[in-house]
Amino acid sequence: MKRGLAVPAGALVFALVALACALAWRPDSPLVPRNGGHVSGTAPLFLALLASAFGVYLIALLALRSAAPPARAVVVIAAAIQFVPLAAPLLLSTDAWTYWSYGWIGSRGGGNPYSDTPEELPANPALPWMGSDWRDTTTVYGPAFTLSSEPLALVAGDSHGIAAWTYKGLAAVTALGAALLAGRLARRRELAIAFVGWNPILAVHLAGGGHNDAWVGALILAALALSATSRFRGEGALWVLAIFVKWVPLLFLVLHALAERTARRRAAASFVVTAVIVAAAATIAYGLQWPLAIFPLAGNAALETSYAIPHRLEQLGLPDSVALGIAVAGLLAGLAWLARDARLGRARLGLAACVVLLTTPYLAVWYLAWTVPLVAAEEDRTAAVLCLALCAYLLPQTIPT
Repeated sequence: MKRGLAVPAGALVFALVALACALAWRPDSPLVPRNGGHVSGTAPLFLALLASAFGVYLIALLALRSAAPPARAVVVIAAAIQFVPLAAPLLLSTDAWTYWSYGWIGSRGGGNPYSDTPEELPANPALPWMGSDWRDTTTVYGPAFTLSSEPLALVAGDSHGIAAWTYKGLAAVTALGAALLAGRLARRRELAIAFVGWNPILAVHLAGGGHNDAWVGALILAALALSATSRFRGEGALWVLAIFVKWVPLLFLVLHALAERTARRRAAASFVVTAVIVAAAATIAYGLQWPLAIFPLAGNAALETSYAIPHRLEQLGLPDSVALGIAVAGLLAGLAWLARDARLGRARLGLAACVVLLTTPYLAVWYLAWTVPLVAAEEDRTAAVLCLALCAYLLPQTIPT
């Protein structure tokens, strides 16, 4: 691999992502969700540009393994790639408007997003924009995210545009933050930053789609970064916030605690204090309904997306129960193996994230927002290969073809 190829490759990734995002401004672009998320038309050129960007990204990673450019150049390119979708409208998903809807219920609608569905409050300005599948569902998100969504809903007012760009901007910033934190944790700093920050799929779905999974990835990486230093404490608080955005970080916390006994003792106090504070604030705001979010979440997890591996097994002719049983067995076996490694002092959180993605019946491409940074930070070759394969596999998901 020639020296000096990484920076031109990274610049080409940026150009391809920029061209792909520009397509969203065409009249009636199928890249922009409308009417409750329903899409008409196809976007083959967008898919081709994103696939090309991903291919160049892989070449860039190979070049970085051979000769890394200055860290400043890597960071500048990462920021350019992750921020360029901010110049496009909301892409490929209505989730940001769904966040806006639940935030409006608590901040302006006089309701409780854990007990009142959006359609029960017809004055909700997000109703025409949010995903139609979620209008009759209470929120599945944790109280840290729901409490944060309320002031964001006040900022957005009745503007779907402000709501979208608010969540897009937050996702872009947290995605870049996760890249920088991965670089801080990894031995090969530049490669880790590029592994996250130059990933075009993350850019399109985070700065493009505004998904809160970017928050989860950044919070987990921040907790790990604090755990890696003896100068600061408080990683337990960050774990609590990550878990109270979405519940999946609890799994990673268990593996991390098994491997890091010293960090576990240091984090205990901040974990308990923060958990009590967030739980108390949530109870004051939402009563005892917020822990019941686990039920709509479980119902959501029981649904199957077309890209989920259990669904693929069913397409091969396996009965639903058998496909799901294989997935559950694979998850339990994988976690048992990873727990054994963790007890020996090696918490392979990136590989654990890959195992979750391979076995969940509800698989979405934006779950890569916490998988990719974990893999980058740990520099686990097996996890890296598996993660990149998952990126390639999930690349077409949600793109209308």
